Amino acid sequence: MSTIDEIKARVDIIDLVSETVQLRRSGKNYTGFCPFHSNTRTPAFVVFPETGSWRCFGQCNEGGDIFGFVMKKEGWDFGEALKFLAEKAGVDLKPSSYEEQVLEANQALRDLLEDAVIFYRHNLLNTPAGNQVLDYLHRQRNLSDETIETFGLGYAPNAWEAGLSHFRTKGYPEADLVACGLVTQREAEGDASRGVYDRFRHRLMIPIRDERGRMAGFGARVVDPQDVPKFLNSPQTVLFDKGRLLYGLDRARKAIRARDQAVIVEGYLDVIALHQAGFANAVSPMGTALTEAQLRMLKRFSRRMVLALDADAAGDQATLRGLQIARQAMDRSTDPVFDARGLLGYEGRLQADIRVTALPAGMDPDEVVAQDSSEWERIIAGARPIVIHVMETLAHGSDLEDSKVKSEIAAQVLPLVEEVADPVEREDYRQRLARLLQVDERALLEATRPAQGRARARTRAVTDKSTREAKKTVPAALPALTTNDLLEGHCISILLRRPDMVFRIDRALQENGLARLSMDDFQSANHQVLFGLIGDSLVQVHAEPLMFVLNGLSLPLMELTDQLLRQTQKLDPNEARVLEDVIRTLLVLRQRRLHQQMDHLRYLMEEAQRGGDSRVGDYQKTMFEYVQARSRLDRAYGRYTVHVI
Repeated sequence: MSTIDEIKARVDIIDLVSETVQLRRSGKNYTGFCPFHSNTRTPAFVVFPETGSWRCFGQCNEGGDIFGFVMKKEGWDFGEALKFLAEKAGVDLKPSSYEEQVLEANQALRDLLEDAVIFYRHNLLNTPAGNQVLDYLHRQRNLSDETIETFGLGYAPNAWEAGLSHFRTKGYPEADLVACGLVTQREAEGDASRGVYDRFRHRLMIPIRDERGRMAGFGARVVDPQDVPKFLNSPQTVLFDKGRLLYGLDRARKAIRARDQAVIVEGYLDVIALHQAGFANAVSPMGTALTEAQLRMLKRFSRRMVLALDADAAGDQATLRGLQIARQAMDRSTDPVFDARGLLGYEGRLQADIRVTALPAGMDPDEVVAQDSSEWERIIAGARPIVIHVMETLAHGSDLEDSKVKSEIAAQVLPLVEEVADPVEREDYRQRLARLLQVDERALLEATRPAQGRARARTRAVTDKSTREAKKTVPAALPALTTNDLLEGHCISILLRRPDMVFRIDRALQENGLARLSMDDFQSANHQVLFGLIGDSLVQVHAEPLMFVLNGLSLPLMELTDQLLRQTQKLDPNEARVLEDVIRTLLVLRQRRLHQQMDHLRYLMEEAQRGGDSRVGDYQKTMFEYVQARSRLDRAYGRYTVHVI
């Protein structure tokens, strides 16, 4: 039995959930009010003891197992939830000797970085050059002493080896100084002339911590306007990965959860100023385009995100650039790029609500809140969906009486509309674009219709081959698993081998009028974590996707991943058959989840009818939507032939 399965076996989901939710028995299951959203009068939160899972059939529509419940409730990642539940279950998490060495080495580097915070802060407060920077923070940035202390701001002396000498005196080895990015190796010919020098000189130092508050590196802003670059981050290290960090998230977590909204701005000092003004739900990327890994971190605290761009970045040229630049080019960019298509892709995969707003021309967030904090609230409240922001930006200042201009705008916006996962949203955006351009919507539909329709010659399945094959491949060492576990594991095992298949799956699902593949397709928390890592592997460029996933695993998940990879050692070389297999399995999972939702809704309807509850009409409307959804799933499933051997 794996560590994860042992914890699940020892922790009763009813006991765990009952610590937060007052549950009432309803047949084999238990119901209560969802703890993850307010303003609810219906006990739409259900715990299923037989499967060890839970689901909210109300506003948030989320579900999972004991790990998912703790992660959602506490805003923790899988590792944090694993440690909590292992302690609760009395299961000893024993890292391998290699893991222990890595943890020990990483902690030594974090301790060094914490010492660097003290060093830079001393130079800010106790040197003439540092006092000039302190005066700049007070007078031009309007930061208080309390805020400066809270965020640990400091100053790097204007010298090549000031930091190097200080840390050598304290006994830190040169290799550690290089490993955590505090010093840089000289690029000179011949080993005899090589050496190291301070990476940060004559700069305002901003400590960067991960979401748990642990030191990861520094962001450094110039003091002399003539110096370049304006901002200099720590280099890529074992602790500092700019694509997986968000500045300020360690302090913004609670505020994001409380406001149910995360605001993403472009500058570290903007984040600090917003927090000082009471808007503590602000974070910033590391000076480059947003990554899916960063948005996944935010989604743990809220699905609602606002990207606050300055007027230039949100303007026409940047909008066009964002539509045209490839993902690979964006990863090498030194400035944030508004990438509408990339954000829409993230929005669909994450099932999040990502919006865009523009700041007043020539103003940064810190200037807005310094002038009028209520104006910042109005700006954020006015954030618009990505597609609407793009279409209105392109239309602004254009001659909409010119037919060619209309055609050019439509040609740029319609591909974005097709990227939207939800069919209702797609239809709404087409209607808005038609009204904006004053053209018939049918003309827009004609422009997006493919030249040739795809042949539909498949018959409805007579048996579920996916379930049968998945059961055959489960190792005997595993305890008895539910059908859902088997189906989910089957999908994940294929995606581990062929992660790029995610894009083909998304396209096939959308062609059938269905939502893209997302973490919500998996109820098991460990399957959700693996799917998240698979998604992250597709937007990074430093490692082969499977190796990237394996490097991000904790020891218990390594055991599970090894079992899943063994299932696909002899994966069918025919890509089309594998794609059909995994799509069919996903459709079965969605059908099972929908049937479960419908069963619970029938129970609520019967209860409401017996009690004369006025919500019967609402339940009937929801049931009609479920029936329509089931019809779409059944039609899609019927297009994928299952051959019986």
